[in-house]
Amino acid sequence: MISPDDIFNITSQKQFEKIALKVFRHQHENNIVYREFCNFLGTDKQQVKSLEAIPFLPIQFFKSRDVITGAGSVQETFTSSGTTGAITSKHLVTDVSWYERSFRQAFSQFYGNIEDYVVLALLPSYLEREGSSLIYMVNDLIEGSNNPDSGFYLHNYDELIQKLITLDESGQNVLLIGVTYALLDLVEKQQFQLQNTVIMETGGMKGKRKEMIREELHEILCSGFGVSSIHSEYGMTELLSQAYSLGDGIFECPNWMHILTRDTEDALSYVGFGKTGGVNVIDLANINSCSFIATQDLGKKYPDGSFEVLGRFDNSDIRGCNLMVL
Repeated sequence: MISPDDIFNITSQKQFEKIALKVFRHQHENNIVYREFCNFLGTDKQQVKSLEAIPFLPIQFFKSRDVITGAGSVQETFTSSGTTGAITSKHLVTDVSWYERSFRQAFSQFYGNIEDYVVLALLPSYLEREGSSLIYMVNDLIEGSNNPDSGFYLHNYDELIQKLITLDESGQNVLLIGVTYALLDLVEKQQFQLQNTVIMETGGMKGKRKEMIREELHEILCSGFGVSSIHSEYGMTELLSQAYSLGDGIFECPNWMHILTRDTEDALSYVGFGKTGGVNVIDLANINSCSFIATQDLGKKYPDGSFEVLGRFDNSDIRGCNLMVL
């Protein structure tokens, strides 16, 4: 049996690979959807002896199937946002303590003690629906900060502006985590010169604004908030772990998460460092669901394990994921 300590105490790449292969065998045996997918590919689990040989489940399966490993009862159902009438993903979580340990430990790894921050959250499109894993995480961080100034903001921008200026001027460390379009709305209302605040964007215009390339977006936000860099969080409904960028759009993973980049023409082969490919994520915290997911994101991976996200596959032509025949 694989314990949380096995996963969250990983310290080396060799250890990661050993445990990832153990998780693969566990999920192959105990996850019906994943095993069906592996069988469709003709995978012999005894021959899977490297990360590259592990089959990655296309993320679209979370829209049509219950992707669960084992027989645990569901504690939380996280759902993706989607346009009206669109089929959304659902992530059935049978032990939410794995998610809590994952995001708490990852935050600590990249940012230190949560109690050192006031956490301000500007996430209107997430707050206005049920089942957001991001809201679950941020709510926990707000509570963990143990500070009465921490909290969520919906459309009360004037109140947030005053709070942000007052806290920053007092020397308090602040984390402002916001959905991209709302952060742009905020700097259009008020220009800041922040000294003690981390601005973290969670991506996505949610149909509120036209999409922008990252360089242009971060330039506007850096100027508007008066900061030298914009931080970013890379996570999704189907995962229980997040990667973080401390600036320049370069993401780093916590020790139990790993990225591979697949060939956009052939989903079962990989491209080299610095070349654009489809992003495959290994998330060992996702042990009770599926830890090996082929996303719809395009990205580049670098030799130190960091990566950047360049965009998404065109939904009409996801050649890397045309394995949805099950």
